[in-house]
Amino acid sequence: MCGIAGIHAYLDVAPRVDRGELVRMNERMVARGPDGSGLWLSDDGRTGFGHLRLAIIDLSEGGAQPMHASDGRISITFNGEIYNYRELRAELQARGHTFRSGSDTEVLLQLYAEYGTAMVSRLRGMFAFGIWDADRRTLLLARDPLGIKPLYWADDGWTVRFASQAKALLAGGAVSRDPDPAGIVGFHLFGSVPEPFTVWRGIQSLPAGTTLTVDATGPGLPQRYYDVATALADRASSASAFDAKARVAEAVRESVRYHLEADVPVAVFLSAGIDSGALLGTMAGLGVRDITAVTLGFQEFQGMPLDEAPLAAEVAARYGARHIVRTVDRAEFERDLPALLDAMDLPTVDGINTWFVAKAAHEAGIKVALSGLGADECFGGYPSFVDVPRSVHWLRPVAWIPGIGALARHALSGAMSAGLKLHPKAAGVLQYGGCWAGAYLLRRSVYMPWELDEVLDPALVEEGLRRLAPLSRIADAIRTGQSLGDFDRVAALETSLYMRNQLLRDSDWAGMSHGVEIRVPFVDPFFLAALPPGAVLAGMNAKDAIAAVPEPPLPDSVRHRRKTGFSTPVGRWLREAAGAPRQQGIDLSAASRAWALDVWRAGWTGPAAV
Repeated sequence: MCGIAGIHAYLDVAPRVDRGELVRMNERMVARGPDGSGLWLSDDGRTGFGHLRLAIIDLSEGGAQPMHASDGRISITFNGEIYNYRELRAELQARGHTFRSGSDTEVLLQLYAEYGTAMVSRLRGMFAFGIWDADRRTLLLARDPLGIKPLYWADDGWTVRFASQAKALLAGGAVSRDPDPAGIVGFHLFGSVPEPFTVWRGIQSLPAGTTLTVDATGPGLPQRYYDVATALADRASSASAFDAKARVAEAVRESVRYHLEADVPVAVFLSAGIDSGALLGTMAGLGVRDITAVTLGFQEFQGMPLDEAPLAAEVAARYGARHIVRTVDRAEFERDLPALLDAMDLPTVDGINTWFVAKAAHEAGIKVALSGLGADECFGGYPSFVDVPRSVHWLRPVAWIPGIGALARHALSGAMSAGLKLHPKAAGVLQYGGCWAGAYLLRRSVYMPWELDEVLDPALVEEGLRRLAPLSRIADAIRTGQSLGDFDRVAALETSLYMRNQLLRDSDWAGMSHGVEIRVPFVDPFFLAALPPGAVLAGMNAKDAIAAVPEPPLPDSVRHRRKTGFSTPVGRWLREAAGAPRQQGIDLSAASRAWALDVWRAGWTGPAAV
């Protein structure tokens, strides 16, 4: 796990690479690579790579980057881990390749030499990389299928720049800071910025599961090699599992085994839930010893059902793990808030818990930890798996009546202004709830489109909505030439949108801010393909099957615990810090509108915010 950066002047008339710019890009990401750094410039000065290293596989200097093929033809800067690199290495050796190191990075170099761009479909892991092919005079950028690792790029018409962080591109000094209305509107709608947008017009996120090739004429269009909806449709068309629970168990064990590939100890982030507990139990069952489990607690939650520490301690003891409980209070949150917002690469309403649990891991000397992120998307763990299909099926007949949705929204908005106590989004139920994209927007949005003029400049909102086209963007996530059932539709939406743009991105910036690599065994296309079809998962208690994977299985206290989500008392902290009176209970919503506005007002693009 690392930080990468690169500059390629593809036009002959473009200035050569500024080494100082590469240095500044690297320096902005220094937390990502505490174990080493490197810079490389091509002989003609037109291509340069930067790298910051967090050493996980092959801790020797043999794994240092940027790395070059023995003949000097191919160079790479790579962020991530390739979990099946040993198998790929053996395959390449059988085809006559020789290796100088034990790193997965060198496997990527040799794999590209053998297969070219087609190499990406053979990789099991999380990755973002740039490869310079001196013979072909091409730069290849690639990102893993599900978007675990980020990759941002900018093109000024002369030169392409890329980096693991958007803020690193800005730090280089050559990329415009002009705001992008589409990204800004996207954040206020969803609580995260949907790819390929950022909040800066000159910077794009390379979409997950795509490659981008830059030749002498400049960058082409991103080429997609993996699509979630298509993958789920392919799985649904396969034969149903003879024993669905056994198939789930084998898929979990195999994915955990691959995600343990490392030359340093692998820990686990342990909550009181099924997903992380199953990971710990599976690790123990695979023979891993001396496992460290890290649990995050909040002072306000102590003694309440929301306190995850007691049940997590029970699970840790059950599987013989060393258990660290890290308690956070309001004072620490306020101390960390400036650094947290600075590390936040794009605005988001989440990531606070990951920041603090990664901080605890770093304090304990942990470099790698497994997370249960992604299980809810796989196994239907969100309310959206019930709410969204129900909304569509109930409201679709009404949605066909011309104008009724907009009429109902205006009427309800007026009634709420007069004192009717409903959530502001309720006004849009008839207008949006009868189609898949609209129902999902209602479920996941922070604000709805008609509310944005209250918090942003109306002209910015108009342009942003036009370019973002949020309903079309949501619909694209489930557009495939094959049939999808209700379960797989929601799984594709949650995986392609919420998980990718928010949860995975937050895990990257929050974990890497503390030099901690977060691995996600439930976020793996090979794992998704190995599961039973979606219709089978929808008809079984999939979470109970996950709980039964370890031996012994997770205790009943965890299996039957009411799902609460991974909550923080940030809402209360923010109100108290502002001098508001204390309220009964605890505001759990870090994704509240107030928090979203606080994040936005932290200074992303200045004049765009009201």
